[in-house]
Amino acid sequence: MKVKINGTGIYLPPRIEKAKDIAKLINKSTSWVENKSGVYERRISDIDVDEMGAIAGLEALSGGAAPDLIINASGVPKQTIPDTATFFQKQMGFEGIPSFSIHCTCLSFVVALHTASSLIISGAYERILIISSDKGSKGRNFREPESASLLGDGAAAILLEKSSKNEPSELLHHTMRTWPSGANLTEVRGGGTYKHPHDPDTKFEDNLFSMDGPAIYKIALKQVNRILQNTLKNTGLSRESIDWVVPHQASGKAVQAYSTMGKFKKNQVLESVSKFGNCVAASIPMTFVLAVKYEKIKRGDIILFIGTGAGLSAGCTLIRY
Repeated sequence: MKVKINGTGIYLPPRIEKAKDIAKLINKSTSWVENKSGVYERRISDIDVDEMGAIAGLEALSGGAAPDLIINASGVPKQTIPDTATFFQKQMGFEGIPSFSIHCTCLSFVVALHTASSLIISGAYERILIISSDKGSKGRNFREPESASLLGDGAAAILLEKSSKNEPSELLHHTMRTWPSGANLTEVRGGGTYKHPHDPDTKFEDNLFSMDGPAIYKIALKQVNRILQNTLKNTGLSRESIDWVVPHQASGKAVQAYSTMGKFKKNQVLESVSKFGNCVAASIPMTFVLAVKYEKIKRGDIILFIGTGAGLSAGCTLIRY
């Protein structure tokens, strides 16, 4: 699909929480946090997800024309109703632009990129703004040290448009698979009909993030490797022909797995989890936008966005930037 990322934006909260700070909250040592999660510091936002996302979105637009569609590709909403994309639009000062969410937890950006590309190629829209904004720190359960030591806050956005015949930019491949047998491995049980706030059995912990890290890692490693093999086979590309791998920043160990078990060169795999933590759906676009800003990623580069999300889901989108 001949589409082009024509603008990027990011919001990095100024407040930094170091490993030693979170260590006190979870009754662990600083070295335990750093070694277990691979997170040395993260950002904690003092503003909500809609403001964070709007800052990133406006930067992606760079003062140009308003988009004709806004997609929220985040892991956690501002509130149940209305949709968070509505609040993005409000914070950016627009009116009347269709706005909705694509919610696939940590894979939301990957799936939104493919969906938006399809909508552009169909002729339904011309300028689509995709925003991922997550405040993972809000849902940390300090009684679960492993998951609490991972999460951070941040937002990123891209502006997607059709590319011309003479431009190299295109979406080359997309795939996603979901195995509901792993649905209980990553959860926020509260907030819906299952554990409604009015239900007497709903506990405070039901509204916090819960994860079985070792079980997810074991399953995810196998399924991501399978998706990777199929992607290379279906596209005819080799690992060497892919310039950059931008994985979901699930943990330090998970990111490293792409160079150890995934057999990519270490300098091909982009990492941001050590400085920003796991920012849920925003982690992939944040890592990508930072690499564009620091001029690591250049036009014509082939980029593999890949990762897992609650569900359990695994997926990837391959683009030529």
